[in-house]
Amino acid sequence: MTSLDAWCAKGKHFDYRGYPIFYVEEGSGEPLVCIHGFPTASWDWAWVWPELTKRFRVIAPDMIGFGFSAKPRAYEYSLRDQATLHEQLLADLGVNAAIILAHDYGDTVAQELLARFEERNAAGADGLRIRGVCFLNGGIIPGEHRPRPMQKLLAGPFGALIGRLTNERTFNRSFSEIFGPNTQPSREELAQFWRLIEHNGGRYVLHKVIRYMRERMQYRDRWVHALQAASVPRRFVNGPEDPVSGRHMAETYARIVPDADVVLIEGIGHYPQVEAPEQVLEAFDSFVTTLR
Repeated sequence: MTSLDAWCAKGKHFDYRGYPIFYVEEGSGEPLVCIHGFPTASWDWAWVWPELTKRFRVIAPDMIGFGFSAKPRAYEYSLRDQATLHEQLLADLGVNAAIILAHDYGDTVAQELLARFEERNAAGADGLRIRGVCFLNGGIIPGEHRPRPMQKLLAGPFGALIGRLTNERTFNRSFSEIFGPNTQPSREELAQFWRLIEHNGGRYVLHKVIRYMRERMQYRDRWVHALQAASVPRRFVNGPEDPVSGRHMAETYARIVPDADVVLIEGIGHYPQVEAPEQVLEAFDSFVTTLR
């Protein structure tokens, strides 16, 4: 697994709306876009990165407000804007078709990208072509997502204060709760995840970024329809021990998505790619074979 310092060293930046956005690009082959979750960053993919880059040209940005990217305080953060950020990055890199591997917050960004792709298809318009999407744990069915107490506090009227008062100890406790009982993050891993949040004053924008929970409900029909009616293959890889979007989310997905493709990794929580990287790679590899 690549250390956080090594991850930072291999990254580049591109300009998005006047702000520097960090991304890592490595490997050759078919483009694969990895979209991270909240409140972490592209380093989430470090556990599966070496294997992915053997077969794909992997592109993983830190979205605006996350990780090593800019975290402007006077900014209207939104999932739809993050989708546009990905479209610009891929256009800048000359990528016109890609597979998507997404997690958590990134799942909904992928759903918006999928919705836009289907709209372009229907209109006969040019743009990013999505070959398939593999989702990991996330609130892909708004209303089924079960936010943790800290998320509720950040999204509430005193969110700005809560963000400022958040420290490494409170983060470690709340973050560890969403992992599986036997796959808890190490102290060193927790320290690095916290470092990513703290970088560029991230605590001071958490309450703005987390508005995505309201945005999910606002665009629920659009994003659920993207799952139900997409013309490309989708797979949902789920760690069922996740209290936020675990087994209950997988069961709802299987019930409402036609021909749902669901893979459960038993004993695993909210971060499958960190907790069970080999099993995630196996599930992703078998999914990719359906795209050939």
